[in-house]
Amino acid sequence: MLESYVTPILMSYVNRYIKNLKPSDLQLSLWGGDVVLSKLELKLDVLEQELKLPFTFLSGHIHELRIHVPWTKLGSEPVVITINTMECILKLKDGIQDDHESCGSHSTNRSTTENTKPSVKPRRIQQAAPTDPDLPPGYVQSLIRRVVNNVNIVINNLILKYVEDDIVLSVNITSAECYTVGELWDRAFMDISATDLVLRKVINFSDCTVCLDKRNASGKIEFYQDPLLYKCSFRTRLHFTYDNLNSKMPSVIKIHTLVESLKLSITDQQLPMFIRIMQLGIALYYGEIGNFRDGETEDPTCHNKDMLGNITGSEDETRIDMQYTAQYKGQELYSQHEDEQPQGWVSWAWSFVPAIVSYDDSEEDFLGNDPTSAMHQQKAQTLRDPIVSIGFYCTKATVTFKLTEMQAESSYYSPQKVKSKEILCWEQEGTTVEALMMGEPFFNCQIGFVGCRALCLKGIMGVKDFEENMNRSETEACFFICGENLNMKGLTYLTNSLFDYRSPENNGTRAEFILDAAHHKETYTEVAGMQRFGAFYMDYLYTVENIIGKGSANQQDFSPGKSEDMGTVQEKSTKSLVIGPLDFRLDSSAVHRILKMIVCALEHEYEPYSGLKPDIKDENETVLNPEEVASLEEYIPTRHTSITLLKCTCTIVMAEFNLLDHLLPVIMGEKNSSNFLNTTNFQSLRPLPSIQILVDKINLEHSVPMYAEQLVHVVSSLTQPSDNLLHYCYAHCYLKIFGFQAGLTSLDCRGFYCLPVPIIPSFSTALYGKLLKLPTCWTERSQIAITEGIFELPNLTIQATRAQTLLLQAIYQSWSHIGNLNSLSVNEALMNEIFQTTDFIYS
Repeated sequence: MLESYVTPILMSYVNRYIKNLKPSDLQLSLWGGDVVLSKLELKLDVLEQELKLPFTFLSGHIHELRIHVPWTKLGSEPVVITINTMECILKLKDGIQDDHESCGSHSTNRSTTENTKPSVKPRRIQQAAPTDPDLPPGYVQSLIRRVVNNVNIVINNLILKYVEDDIVLSVNITSAECYTVGELWDRAFMDISATDLVLRKVINFSDCTVCLDKRNASGKIEFYQDPLLYKCSFRTRLHFTYDNLNSKMPSVIKIHTLVESLKLSITDQQLPMFIRIMQLGIALYYGEIGNFRDGETEDPTCHNKDMLGNITGSEDETRIDMQYTAQYKGQELYSQHEDEQPQGWVSWAWSFVPAIVSYDDSEEDFLGNDPTSAMHQQKAQTLRDPIVSIGFYCTKATVTFKLTEMQAESSYYSPQKVKSKEILCWEQEGTTVEALMMGEPFFNCQIGFVGCRALCLKGIMGVKDFEENMNRSETEACFFICGENLNMKGLTYLTNSLFDYRSPENNGTRAEFILDAAHHKETYTEVAGMQRFGAFYMDYLYTVENIIGKGSANQQDFSPGKSEDMGTVQEKSTKSLVIGPLDFRLDSSAVHRILKMIVCALEHEYEPYSGLKPDIKDENETVLNPEEVASLEEYIPTRHTSITLLKCTCTIVMAEFNLLDHLLPVIMGEKNSSNFLNTTNFQSLRPLPSIQILVDKINLEHSVPMYAEQLVHVVSSLTQPSDNLLHYCYAHCYLKIFGFQAGLTSLDCRGFYCLPVPIIPSFSTALYGKLLKLPTCWTERSQIAITEGIFELPNLTIQATRAQTLLLQAIYQSWSHIGNLNSLSVNEALMNEIFQTTDFIYS
């Protein structure tokens, strides 16, 4: 019977993650076609072991679980699993085991993990297949594959909460549904075939709400903030490509998400918490969290030996293992044993890929003595890492920054309420975030967007400069604009995504990926990035290449049997950022709003995730022999960053109001913040003189050794280090400015700028500087410079009449003078003398 094969598979998944289930009752219900389970508790230890998250589950339960199995139409209708109300609470793992951890919520070493695995492994049913002559093993395997590939999962009311310090981050999704689709991404009952080795799925998320609130010492939330994201719906497309019918894991995995409209709202109280969450992500990415428990310290001898193995590439320290190799534990980190330190977030994400896309080991157990299944299992061990492409696309995004104030009700005993006021808005169109990886030796991330702008809203600090009754235009409110309009650019941000009808996957062909560093740099240039986006483009590439194989990372064999012949590897990390033509206006409204956001961001008492280690030189450091020094000279990994600004226009407007004396001291740390409110009525000044700065191109190059601490400790211990080694002990910065020019202009009451009067003609300049890393390690070598700088300025001309000088002085005084600026109004005769022309350009 089919039930003998399918039932154990479904039972294994349910019993693995849910506590206190009776397999007998569950089996009888499944044979009836429908199962309804209520008030279920999740096995938190199993979730943590299998997901390998850097978080601890504090609680997890399911209100109701429904399973529908269409036994009579199992080959044509999907199994439907419905979860009604699922809630999980998480916190960041720390070094001290609390009561929850001591009860087995997660294991702290490999032995504990291995000991717990057998307890969650499903029971094996080995006698079903050979005892039923009507169900041949090949048919059973095909049926199980079809059933698994077409399972529909529906989750209604999914609640996820993350708590840390006083932060409570909650995500509530009203409905999420995952189902299999056909070539046109419509719901269908599909399976891979010899002619179409592709499996497609869709996940629809409805009404996603994200809240970020602050709790008090007792853990309660006194005042609920406005949601960060309110009822946002989006959809995800998954595309799996297999090499053949017997492939256990896809060779290409694409997971792309599209959001039509994303509206974020951040209050002044949420901003520090939001930044804290972003810092958490960065710390997890670089593996900076949880390196050592409280009271534990690094062993300097072991530390130096690990460092030597990675820098010099000695054979006994640079063995490369498959998938969970010590060399690649934590991207861009030195080799660490898996038992000693946690892996970086990218390594964790990659190790989680097989769990997402592959069949569970238990499924093969249910196939009994099927000889084909044993062959498949053997082949699975020799598979190469799949290519994984993850993408996020947003048509239009809006971020609104709000200031909050407490508002009491009319009754004395009524609770206070939080009232928010919008002051700043950021609009962005055509956003793309793409990540491509193939194993840990290759990782690429590209981010870009087509256009963006920033606008002032309502009032700031009591100054009602953009209230509705002011009747000011949207052009005056917009102080930053970059890139192009999405209507003019088109859907270039969706190029080659699963939502692009021209992509290979949507036209029945297999996509090709660039996994070679040299070819990648030739293809994804700054020009190509600007043609696709127009406003902003970032390309981050991290590769690990074998210098013996002289091939790309995807062509290497990282199997354990080949590790002895690997030799050394070369790590490369490059970041390239390009910002398209932008127009930035610094007026009173924009400056005060930006500084107010900075003040709000600084109002917190959070400790950094990773503290700076003291620059103490160890007396027992290992000294390199000449062969190791020569090996070290051949290649030293560095992080290289390039930032380019194209066609930048910055307009510094005379201040119409100035309350900087209340903001700057807070930013400088001289005093605490106070909710200052201005009582002076705002009056717009016209004509409004301004300084306009035009720059054709700005380029900033920055390079730093990837493992500065280890490198400096080694090089500083050498008697006579070469110039090449000393070069890599510095952080280098090179700034180049092309076509810089400045002039005076004026804004009239119609919103037009007059043609600028030149003050500084066009010129170019360059600045180079370097800074020694860990200078305390070089105290015994006074001849080594800590810092060095070179400034190049071929020519510079400044030309200004007396009237122009007086106007420049008036603009400066408007920003340096505190208080009412009506007395600083510019004389009309002075303006007429400077701007004699009547030509105006639109702002």
